[in-house]
Amino acid sequence: MRWDALFNDLESQLAESDRLSLEAEIGERTRAELVAIALSDRLRGVLGCTLGVHLRNGESVHGRLAHAGAEALVIDEDWYQVLIPYPAVARYVGMGRLAQTEPSAVRRALGLAHSLRALARDRAELSISLGGSAGITRLEGVIDRVGKDYVDLAAVTPGEARRSRNVGDVSTVPFAALAAIRSRKQAGL
Repeated sequence: MRWDALFNDLESQLAESDRLSLEAEIGERTRAELVAIALSDRLRGVLGCTLGVHLRNGESVHGRLAHAGAEALVIDEDWYQVLIPYPAVARYVGMGRLAQTEPSAVRRALGLAHSLRALARDRAELSISLGGSAGITRLEGVIDRVGKDYVDLAAVTPGEARRSRNVGDVSTVPFAALAAIRSRKQAGL
């Protein structure tokens, strides 16, 4: 009888050791998978959901997450769409645990400059918030040009067409200084 109890005890110890090893391996594999998940993939997992985005310059944007690209996201507010470069964000509120990778290689290649060029092509009137610790600085105008790492913004009177005689001045803004780019929603969006 004593031998049976001893063997049963050894068997249960081995089973417990196997269970602990399996749990440790599962935990390690889970941590390894989490390392490969990009922030943009997490954002794609909550597309269409309400999200709070707190920027480094102190500004906050709240609305429906409409797009999560390679270098920026788009939030739909009531009257505006807000393009936010990822480096301008201090934190997100309302993100779930889901992640979804971008299957399209073309979409993965589209960056901030592509979005800004589309706004320039449409001659959209914009309000640009600049990043920085000195508070929120806003520029109003129309994008004239988009370079590799900068944008030229022509200050025009709201509602006026972008013409040489209507331009007050042109500001060149490095991408690194951009915090948020607001454009009025088009009808039907």
